[in-house]
Amino acid sequence: MKTLRLRPGKERSLLRRHPWIFESAIAKGGGDSGETVRVESADGRFLAWAAFSPTSRIRARAWSFDEAQRIDAAFFSGAVDRAVRARQRFSIESDGVRLVHGESDGLPGLIVDRYGDTLVAQFTSAGTERWKAVLADALLAATGLTKLYERSDASVRQLEGLEPATGWLRGDGPTELSIREHGWRLTLDIAEGHKTGFYLDQRDSRHRFSEAVRRLGARSVLNCYCYTGGFTVAALAGGAEHVTSIDSSGPALERARAHAALNGFDAGRTEFLDADVNASLRRFIQEGRRFDAIVLDPPKFAPTVAHAERAARAYKDINRLGLQLLAPGGLLYTFSCSGGISADLFHKIVASAGADAGVDGYILERLGGAPDHPMTLEFPEGEYLKGLAVMRKGD
Repeated sequence: MKTLRLRPGKERSLLRRHPWIFESAIAKGGGDSGETVRVESADGRFLAWAAFSPTSRIRARAWSFDEAQRIDAAFFSGAVDRAVRARQRFSIESDGVRLVHGESDGLPGLIVDRYGDTLVAQFTSAGTERWKAVLADALLAATGLTKLYERSDASVRQLEGLEPATGWLRGDGPTELSIREHGWRLTLDIAEGHKTGFYLDQRDSRHRFSEAVRRLGARSVLNCYCYTGGFTVAALAGGAEHVTSIDSSGPALERARAHAALNGFDAGRTEFLDADVNASLRRFIQEGRRFDAIVLDPPKFAPTVAHAERAARAYKDINRLGLQLLAPGGLLYTFSCSGGISADLFHKIVASAGADAGVDGYILERLGGAPDHPMTLEFPEGEYLKGLAVMRKGD
C-alpha cells in the first residue's frame, strides 16, 4: 500500500474528519490516479485511506478514517446503500431526487440523481473514476433500477486529469424524461441539460416561492436566469397574473414555455425573453416597471474563493437592480450557487446592494439546497447554494 506522509501540523483537518488533502500539505509519497493510499501524519500515525489524484490541488480525498476499513467493492456498496436509504427518510415531494451528494455521503467526487426510473451519475474525481464500474453496479443494486446514464462532462474533471465522458453506463432508453415536483410536471434531457439535466437543489425553494406568491397576492413576477422555468411554473401555480422570464438560452426558454403549457397555464400570463439579464433589468428601470416578486438565480459567478471579489461585484449589481425594480412590500428570492461565496458574504453583498439602491427589506428566511443535497457537520463546503427571501419595506 502506497503512503502519503503529511507535513507537521497538516493533520488537523483530517483529525476533524474533513476529507480533503491539499498538495501543499504533503511532505512525500504518491500513487497512481485514483489509487487508494494510506495517509499518515508527520510522525507516522494513521489518518485516513484516500484516493490519490496526481494533478489536482486537492491531491487526495479521504474514503475512510478507520484504519481497519478495506477500500473494496463491499465498502462502496455499503456507502451507496447508506446514501440511498437516507433519502428515504427525507420528505421529498418529487420523483426527481439526489441520491448521492459527494463528500456529504462519504463518496467524494460522485453525484447521482434519480429521475423516475433512470439514474444519472457524474464521476468527477480520480477515485470515483477508478471505481466507476463497481459504483455503477452498487447504484443499480441499491435502487433496483436498470438504467444508468453518465454525465461526467463537468469542467472539474480536467483538474483531475480526466477527459469528459457521457453516455449509457448500464441499460439504455430515452434521454428525454418527465418528473413530478409538488404536483407540477417538468421535463428534462439528461444528455443535454445543465448538471445531470435539472436543478433538483432548488426544489424546496420553488415550492416556498409558490406559497409566498399566493400568500402575498403577488400579481407580476420576474424570473431572471429562468433556465427551463421551474420558478416560472411555481409563480403561476401560486396565482401570479403575469410572469416575465429571462434567459440567454433559446432552447431553455422553449422548454420553459412548454412547461407552462404542460401544467395548464394560459400563455397570455407569460412572457419569455431571450436576452441579457443585466441589460433587461436596466431597461425595465428606465421604463418605470415594477414587480411584486422577483427571482435572481444566476449561474456560478465564483467557482472558488479566488474568484470571490469579482463575483461579489456581479452579485451586487444584479441585486441592486432587482431591489430597485421591486415594488414596496414585494418579495425578492435571491441566490448564489458559488462555492467561493459564503452565506455570510452573500448576506453582506445583498445588504450593500440595498444600500446603493436606497432600499431596505426584511429577511424573511435564509434559503439553501433541498435536504437531499446535504451539508454535513464534517464538510461545511457542501453548502454551495445559499439564498435570501427579502421583503422590501414600504406601504
